[in-house]
Amino acid sequence: MGDLLLARHGETEWSRDGRHTGRTDLPLTPRGEDQARSLAPLLTNLTFALVLTSPLLRARRTAELAGLTAAEPEPALREWDYGAYEGITTAEIRRTRPNWNLWTDGVPPGREFPGESPAEVGERADRVLSRVAGALTKGNVMLVAHGHLLRVLTARRLGLPPSTGRLFRLETGTLSRLSLEHNTPVIAEWNTRP
Repeated sequence: MGDLLLARHGETEWSRDGRHTGRTDLPLTPRGEDQARSLAPLLTNLTFALVLTSPLLRARRTAELAGLTAAEPEPALREWDYGAYEGITTAEIRRTRPNWNLWTDGVPPGREFPGESPAEVGERADRVLSRVAGALTKGNVMLVAHGHLLRVLTARRLGLPPSTGRLFRLETGTLSRLSLEHNTPVIAEWNTRP
């Protein structure tokens, strides 16, 4: 059984500024491109049965710069749909909703985007995990995607509810590894940088 490796895309202007970035397709900053390139040495001795990436530019570019040229786009790996909160910070949201919590409340619809609940993001993560299950029996699987989605996916892989993704802070341009210990999913590495 292979390991499930997770790479969060490199820094974008909005991730740097703490702005919720779901469907807005932003490029990497120069620092984000450096972060993506720095993942390549961590992957040199690894082979993958499957490599999937979010269809958004920041994830695809991270995969490319990390040397993962055979990555297939997977729509279910896109980031949480932040609906009405797209492009704004948690501090700005809490000016009008002081007790708001993404992990329990989700987001309301916006003009352009419908928004998602934690359960809806969890359902997408479960679809990805179902898709990669067969490939994991053949070797390692690599997913290149986004912070909140990968945190929910980690929770689901560990058999936890989507809301527990809040416990797994994930930095930009990092590599994490989910493995098995006595046939139980575990976190083997988290937020690794060269």
